Amino acid sequence: MPYDPMLVKPMRDDMTSMDVEELMDAAAVDAFMAREGSKLIFINSVCGCAAGQARPALRIALQHETKPDHVGTVFAGQDVEATVKARGFFEQVPPSSPSVALFKGSELAFFMPRHMIESRDANTIAFELVGQFDEHCA
Repeated sequence: MPYDPMLVKPMRDDMTSMDVEELMDAAAVDAFMAREGSKLIFINSVCGCAAGQARPALRIALQHETKPDHVGTVFAGQDVEATVKARGFFEQVPPSSPSVALFKGSELAFFMPRHMIESRDANTIAFELVGQFDEHCA
């Protein structure tokens, strides 16, 4: 069952305040993935590690000079169709939320699942993301 939209509004606002594009349906995900260049899809979640580590880490990492050409987000449990569609682009990894998928063109270059988020602080996660940006988005 999808979460109450009022519950997730602050979490959505947190993402859009970083200029992260909301991908709310399958067509938006397809259009996003059809773009040229590097892309990052953030699978958002209502869990504590999304609020305490993942979203703050992304905010820090996106301040780096080198970053993906396009950054989008789907909200697991809310944007069900979009989340399923996004996960179809990296179906070789088990579903996980929150998570981060980085693409070089249309190829998955890096994936950070929940277990790599929940046990680390935002700065450590951001440091790893920045390293991946430098490697795959330059």
